[in-house]
Amino acid sequence: MSIADKTCVSFRPDTAAKPVRRTFHNTAKTQDGSAALGQIIWRYLTQKVADKTPRQPIPVQAADLSGSHDMLLKISHSSVLLRLDGEYLLLDPVFSKRASPLQWLGPKRFHALPLQLDDLPQLAAVLISHDHYDHLDKQAVRALIAKTKRFIVPLGVDAHLRRFGVPNEMITVLDWWQQTTFAGLTVHATPAQHFSGRGLNDKNQTLWASFVIESSQKRLFFSGDSGYFSGFAEIGRRFGPINVAMIETGAYDELWADIHMQPEQSLRAHLDLQAAYLVPIHNSSFDLAMHAWYEPLERLAAAAEAYQAQLVTPVFGAPVDLSQLSFAPALHHAWWRELVPMQANEQIHLQIPA
Repeated sequence: MSIADKTCVSFRPDTAAKPVRRTFHNTAKTQDGSAALGQIIWRYLTQKVADKTPRQPIPVQAADLSGSHDMLLKISHSSVLLRLDGEYLLLDPVFSKRASPLQWLGPKRFHALPLQLDDLPQLAAVLISHDHYDHLDKQAVRALIAKTKRFIVPLGVDAHLRRFGVPNEMITVLDWWQQTTFAGLTVHATPAQHFSGRGLNDKNQTLWASFVIESSQKRLFFSGDSGYFSGFAEIGRRFGPINVAMIETGAYDELWADIHMQPEQSLRAHLDLQAAYLVPIHNSSFDLAMHAWYEPLERLAAAAEAYQAQLVTPVFGAPVDLSQLSFAPALHHAWWRELVPMQANEQIHLQIPA
C-alpha cells in the first residue's frame, strides 16, 4: 500500500517547490512552537530559570559491556545501547559535544560520555527516530558506518544518511507500521507526534517515528520524540504488553506542548503502552527548554509513585540487566536528588501538578 493511501501518516506535494517535495503531517492538528517563535526567543533572552544546567558534575559510570545477558545502557540524552539475544542495537546516537549544526555554538552536553564511539562493539543496527540534531549526529553516523551492518530510519531520513556517506545498501527505510527483521530481531516503526527539519527550508520533509523492538524474549518501545497522543494506546493494543518502554521526558513547554510531553503525560503514555518498566530518556544532557535540568525526572518520579509504576533511572553508563529488573532496586534510585539544592528541591515539590 502506498504511503498516500495510509491513514497513519499523510503527505502532500509542496507544489511551490521545485523539484516537488513531500511534506509529512501528524494525524492530529499540532503546533510545534513555530507560530510563537518570537515569544519563545523573548523568553530565552529574558526569562531566568534556576538550575537550567547542573551546578555539580552529573554522575557517569564507565560502561562495562562484559557479559551476555540482555542489557540496556543509557549513553546520553536519547542515545541508548541495547544488547538483545547477543546482538547490539544503538538508538539515536549523538556523541558530539553540542546538539547543534555548529560545535562552537548551541546546547552543550552537561556530562561526560560513559563510552566513546571507538568503544562500541559491532552493531547489528543503528536506529534513528528523526532528523533533529539531538537525535541525528552527522559525525557519529559517519563513524558508525564501519561499526554497524544497517541503519534503520523513517521515510526521508535516508537522504541525510546518504549525504553523510552511508551506502544505500546499508539503509532500511520504514513508514509507520512497517517492519524489518534481521539477526532474529524485528523492528517496527510506529507513530509519533512530532516534526522534523535540520534547516530553515526543510520542515517536515522527513518522517518522525517511534520503534517497537522485538527479540525472542522481550518487546521494547523507544519513543523518539513525541507529544502525547492516541497513538500510544494504539501501539499498546497492537504490541502490548511491552517489557520496557523508553519514553521521552524533558524539553517540554506550554508553547510546544503538542510535540513534547509533560512528565505526567510520559507516565500516561507508559500506561497506554501496557509497559512493565519505564526508562525516561531525553533529559539530563542538554539545555533545550525553560525548566530546571532535574525537573523532568522529579515530576515523573512523583507521577510513577502515584500510579505505582515501575521506574528505572540508572546513571549514564550503568548497565541495566533486562532479565533482572525486579531484583535491581539500585537502578531505581533518584540519583539526581543528590545534586539538587535543598531550596530548589522544596520548590519543585510545590510545583508538581496534582
